Amino acid sequence: MPRAALFDVDGTLVDTNHLHVVTWWEALRQAGRHVPMADIHRAIGLGSEDLLAHLLGDDRDSDRDPAISAAHKTLYATYFDRLRAFEGAADLLRALAAQQWRVVLATSAGGAELAAMRRAIGADDALMAEARADEVDAGKPAPDPVEEALRRAGVGAGDAVFVGDSVWDMEAGTKAGVRAVGVLSGGVPRTALEAAGADAVYTSVEELLAELDASPFGDV
Repeated sequence: MPRAALFDVDGTLVDTNHLHVVTWWEALRQAGRHVPMADIHRAIGLGSEDLLAHLLGDDRDSDRDPAISAAHKTLYATYFDRLRAFEGAADLLRALAAQQWRVVLATSAGGAELAAMRRAIGADDALMAEARADEVDAGKPAPDPVEEALRRAGVGAGDAVFVGDSVWDMEAGTKAGVRAVGVLSGGVPRTALEAAGADAVYTSVEELLAELDASPFGDV
């Protein structure tokens, strides 16, 4: 039976979360909005529109959203050639592919941003496909990106594991009916990931690789 290994990218495979925090903070500051970095950090993993709604409220002037998002993209793009994958990221993807797992990325990133992260990981040979939030009706924590990843992998929810670093990842995976595995590399506490539905939590993808057979991957 085919099996799918689904992965978030930001904060899970690539060390980007705090870069996003800083660049969102600066984009908001330029727009005259001062949001604590801790609040921004907890919102990382949401798509741009949902992130701004989460941070600024539904009563904000949403006409300013595109300009704030564009500023964030411009600021974040300055880091593209310096992005670093976490230790073990490429090895984990290749180990799963070698075991006939269908490896699919399920991410809010797209375009040049996602391309930069894929270059940083350097394991395109292990990837089957990618599912981006801009290709579905709703981003995480809605299950849509995970369900699209399942569709592209051609497997059912019971034959998949989704790995992510945020509360939004765990909620999306749980809603989609897949086993959700959390990693602490994005800076979200273990208790928060577990409360959001994580079946297991590891310090990093490197630790997950070392314990792969005893992880939820070994149960599918």
